[in-house]
Amino acid sequence: MVVAGIDIGSRTTCALIMKGGKIIASEMIFTGADSEAAARRAMEGAIAKANLSVQAVDHIMATGYGRIRVSFADEVVSEISCHARGAHWFFPGVRTVLDMGGQDCKAIRVDEEGNPADFVMNDKCAAGTGRFLEVMAETLRLPLEEIGPLSLESDRPATINSFCTVFAKAEIPILIREGVPKKDILAGLHRALVVRIFNLLKKVGIRKEFVITGGIARNVGVVRVIEEKIGFPALIPEDPQIVGALGAAILARENETPW
Repeated sequence: MVVAGIDIGSRTTCALIMKGGKIIASEMIFTGADSEAAARRAMEGAIAKANLSVQAVDHIMATGYGRIRVSFADEVVSEISCHARGAHWFFPGVRTVLDMGGQDCKAIRVDEEGNPADFVMNDKCAAGTGRFLEVMAETLRLPLEEIGPLSLESDRPATINSFCTVFAKAEIPILIREGVPKKDILAGLHRALVVRIFNLLKKVGIRKEFVITGGIARNVGVVRVIEEKIGFPALIPEDPQIVGALGAAILARENETPW
């Protein structure tokens, strides 16, 4: 059986193909303004990598921010279920998942079978999301991929007085004028971000095994601060950005399998 999962996020879209319960291909692209078009391009890319045709795919499940716009999907499903199931595929003992995406942040408690038992999410404010870090990187005129490693060089994190993206952005020029190094500003911003994230995690309970998914999982600075806060190591999937699409594909396979 061949199934596909498509995760349409605010910043990136991922399509993933599974055959016989194994990942055989995936494609990640920027979403842009047209979620439907992004989903099609990602799907076409994944199918080409898998050396298959669209007709060979038995079931397509869409998830994420733009899931309702994927007209060619057989079904849609919440990203909460997908990240829980995808994290469980990588780490069967997972009990808590933190998904840090571009537009929202989700804390999910997971049961023994990889189903969400409880969740909370921050989707009303950019603080605690990838967009927060994008804005800060732009303000500091640094590539996004450099801010995590650079923050680890700091031994004197700056004090950031606001969790709000707008106010935190306004603090940065003041700190720069005061001569605070960028590495210390970044370390302070990461700590401010994690305070917001930690408040979400406390609402569902932080249990081992603890898995981080989403694009921010690639930011080693944020991961380090989270680990310091919770007191034990986090587990990071080999590719944390495919977890939502993987979970969608797993659910597609389960829905297509006759019982």
